[in-house]
Amino acid sequence: MNKRLLFLLILATFVIYFASPAKAQRHHTSANIKPSAQIVMDVYEYDFVDVQPQFPGGNSEMIRFINNERRYPAEAYHNGVEGRVLCSFIVNTDGSISHIAVLRGVEESLNREAVRIISEMPHWHAGKLDNENVPVYCILPIAFRK
Repeated sequence: MNKRLLFLLILATFVIYFASPAKAQRHHTSANIKPSAQIVMDVYEYDFVDVQPQFPGGNSEMIRFINNERRYPAEAYHNGVEGRVLCSFIVNTDGSISHIAVLRGVEESLNREAVRIISEMPHWHAGKLDNENVPVYCILPIAFRK
């Protein structure tokens, strides 16, 4: 009985390990963005490109923008809900932002506010690879503290 259980445990471990997507993947292909249409585009990781995309004015301006735009949802504020919403998005070749998603949320109203803040951002300076603008996958935390 114990040998069979051990065998199943080892087998399950191998299946999970080899079925997982590679963590070191540098070049992404996203598909099924819209349920009604399949769109395929090449998206690069932030660290893989020659020039990373940048918020106009740099990180200090981005922090200023986030602090000015952030509207703490009233119910979350009164209930003492705090935390950091981790969002992902793509900076496109023209600097526009698309495909905003919450990777790790806190509470629904805070998650929506983080997505709203990112969607209101001005066009970024696009990322470059081999001196050409390329879409780049970015991750940004938005903190909510009372």
